[in-house]
Amino acid sequence: MHRIVFLDRDSLQAEVRAPAFPHAWQDHDATREDQVVERLAGATIAISNKVPLRAAALEQLPDLKLIAVAATGTDNVDLDACRARGIAVANIRDYSVVSVPEHCLTLMLALRRNLRAYAHDVEAGQWETSSRFCLLGHPIGDLAGSRLGIVGYGALGRKVAALGRAFGMEICATSRSRIDDAGVTQLELDELLRHADVVSLHLPLSEQTRYMIGARELGLMKPGALLINTARGGLVDEAALAEVLATGRIGAGFDVLSKEPPSPDNPLLRLRLPNFILTPHVAWASAGAMQTLADMLVDNIEAWAGGTPRNLV
Repeated sequence: MHRIVFLDRDSLQAEVRAPAFPHAWQDHDATREDQVVERLAGATIAISNKVPLRAAALEQLPDLKLIAVAATGTDNVDLDACRARGIAVANIRDYSVVSVPEHCLTLMLALRRNLRAYAHDVEAGQWETSSRFCLLGHPIGDLAGSRLGIVGYGALGRKVAALGRAFGMEICATSRSRIDDAGVTQLELDELLRHADVVSLHLPLSEQTRYMIGARELGLMKPGALLINTARGGLVDEAALAEVLATGRIGAGFDVLSKEPPSPDNPLLRLRLPNFILTPHVAWASAGAMQTLADMLVDNIEAWAGGTPRNLV
């Protein structure tokens, strides 16, 4: 009988059905890295959203056979150590193809239309003392007619492109593979950064993509351009971004940071600027997306236990 341990159950606010095979199940609301070995002792299946599962811990867990990641990203799991020990790793794919793209467009619209600045003005009582029916203290732009650059053209990138097109945006994208979608211009990253009015990141975090957007790349972006990141915080050099945001040359909407929960000294946390919006890693977290994730999580576990594994990394 399999023993299943969910290390960070509170990260998933959805109903998780019981797998259709004999098992024992244990939930932990949250787990520190130094608690992993103790809590997974004797477990054959571990479920983790963001709890790190590193080589040193895996070496002490001889019974572990499957890590079911309750997310798409697997940078919290030492995949090389898993392969060496014969531990299967399965992740969740394409569960948030509505939630994340909608959040991306929300950030774009809020920044283009200066919603944060106008909301602040209303809260400060400025509308009540206005000499006219409206306040026009901040520039307002449209998405229509601008160029949206998608960095990473997977399921999420394609959906963001479709929404952007519905708003009248011209679409360009970078991808390791050829893009054949009509109306999408494929560009190298530097060229995309130079020409896009909005750049939206949709890549996993790896050693190849870490800090792929640094001071040089930010310097390539057009004045007034927006950088949207709902993927992974580690894709962007946050200190370099904070510096350029302070100048007002570009704007940014972020839902992720390099360390989560963030350290108090993260430079992006201190910013109080109309050209920057930071949300706390919630782009994925609509009720519908979380329930889809929960269902896919158990589907992965059942498929592996039944000898037909799916979504292996």
